[in-house]
Amino acid sequence: MATTDNSLSQLSSLVPSFTVDDLQASLRFYEALGFIVEERWEENGTLLGVMMRSGRCEVGLNQDDWKKGRDRQKGLGMRMYMSTAQNIDEIAARAKSGGVTLKSEPHDTEWKTRAFEVVDPDGFVWTIGSEMTA
Repeated sequence: MATTDNSLSQLSSLVPSFTVDDLQASLRFYEALGFIVEERWEENGTLLGVMMRSGRCEVGLNQDDWKKGRDRQKGLGMRMYMSTAQNIDEIAARAKSGGVTLKSEPHDTEWKTRAFEVVDPDGFVWTIGSEMTA
C-alpha cells in the first residue's frame, strides 16, 4: 500500500506512554535526558503517573499496577527516536552526569546525523540524534 501526502490522517504529534516498574527511577532517567514533569496523576497521595515534556515532545510514564504480573518484560522489540538541533555530545554528557548509562557513545551515523543510544530502566531503547541535514 503506497502512502501519499493526501492520507486521511494528518497527525501533528505522537505521545508514547510507558508502563514502568519504578516510577521514581524512570523520572530520574528522563529528567537526566532533559525532560520536565508537566502533569502528575495521584490517588490518595500515591503518584500513579506523569506526563513529561522536552521541547515539543512528550512522554507519559505510568506506575505498573502489577495486574498483568510482576514478571512481564517491557520495552521488547521497540526503539524510540528523538531528534534535536542541540549539541548531541553535550546532551550525552549531561545525561551521564545525571546517572544515565549510555548504550552507545555519541557517533556520526551513515544518514548524516550524530546520535547516541540509551536504555531506560524498563528496557525501552532511545536513540537521541541530531536533525538530519540536506
